[in-house]
Amino acid sequence: MGRTALVFSAGGMFGAYQAGVWEVLSNTFMPDLVVGASIGALNGWAIAGGCPPEELRDLWLDVPEAAAYRWRVPRDPWGGMIDAKALESRIRNLHSRFRPRIPIGIVITDLLRLRPILVQNTDISWEHLAASCAVLGVLPQVRLNGRMFSDGGLLGALPLWAAVEMGADRIIAINAMPRMPATVRTAIFALRSLSRHRPPDPVNMEKVVISASTRLGGLRDALFWKRDNADRWLNLGRRDAARLKHSIPSMF
Repeated sequence: MGRTALVFSAGGMFGAYQAGVWEVLSNTFMPDLVVGASIGALNGWAIAGGCPPEELRDLWLDVPEAAAYRWRVPRDPWGGMIDAKALESRIRNLHSRFRPRIPIGIVITDLLRLRPILVQNTDISWEHLAASCAVLGVLPQVRLNGRMFSDGGLLGALPLWAAVEMGADRIIAINAMPRMPATVRTAIFALRSLSRHRPPDPVNMEKVVISASTRLGGLRDALFWKRDNADRWLNLGRRDAARLKHSIPSMF
């Protein structure tokens, strides 16, 4: 039968859309492994740890610490403009609350080498989850073993390559950010052009990629949580998944 990977993209607060999609898809199949980058790493960690879809939905409807950040002037280029203590506390709690029941891989970005790194299973600490979510220039970058790491979606929002590296034979992906917000697109593309990493494209692999059927919002929406937005994105995810879930059973 082979191994099916569930892959979650980067996307900040748009991760609520992923939770809505999964609420529907969870009735169709269960993955053999999970991969995530940035906010997708948090969703993926919870799902790999057995978080029920309804609980993941409820978590997305209650993220008050991301509604009103404390802004600050960073002491250095890696400090970030947002005080991340409350978000780090949430990530710590998520990490301790769920432990992987199936293989999981998350992506972080080595800033010096401009290369994505895949971290798997019990090697994933809460600091790795925080690093995967560390939006460059916005949140503090994370130092691990003397090296600086950044957002896992920096060099590619949807890490299909990581699923291939983990041995997947087919992929079902949820892409909450098929297009970068215009305000950061140029800078991100410039960074990607400097990277030597050229991930394998699984062109010959069976895959279904579910993306939002309508635009989710802009950069501010991706950074700041609002319950109304989260509810709207959850509902859109459910609708998009219901429309496309018929294409998934044929893969098995």
